[in-house]
Amino acid sequence: MQSAAPGPVPESWRDAMRLALAEAAAAVPAGDVPVGAVVLAPSGEVLSLGRNEREATGDPTAHAEVLALRRAAAATGEWRLTGCTLVVTLEPCVMCAGALVQSRVARVVYGADDEKAGAAGSLWDLVRDQRLNHRPEVVRGVLGEECAEQLTAFFRTR
Repeated sequence: MQSAAPGPVPESWRDAMRLALAEAAAAVPAGDVPVGAVVLAPSGEVLSLGRNEREATGDPTAHAEVLALRRAAAATGEWRLTGCTLVVTLEPCVMCAGALVQSRVARVVYGADDEKAGAAGSLWDLVRDQRLNHRPEVVRGVLGEECAEQLTAFFRTR
């Protein structure tokens, strides 16, 4: 069950996705898969950025989304990120989808589908599971071609 943006995609989400793409590119020199994330406050201001840092830090949980959520919580002084939007270049995995639910973000906006590990509609739909107490809105495909191309280019060299 995938959903798309209702009507036109807000330019703020495209702008945030461009920031996420730049963050993703910054992960490559350390050998990390280029995934970038941005957390937007309810007002639309950028609260935090994150990129994959598993190779750089040796931390298996250092996914872009988790790091961006941690930094947003630190910036706000609250673990509940009510009303916030997480923008990420690749559909979140199960771990990251769980973190999104736990952080109470209002929505996740992602670029490229992840048919092998996606947990926001492609393989699983953890974020919208009716058994959970919080279900963020999912908007998929924002700058999806650019996000997919960045990942394809990375894996082409591997």
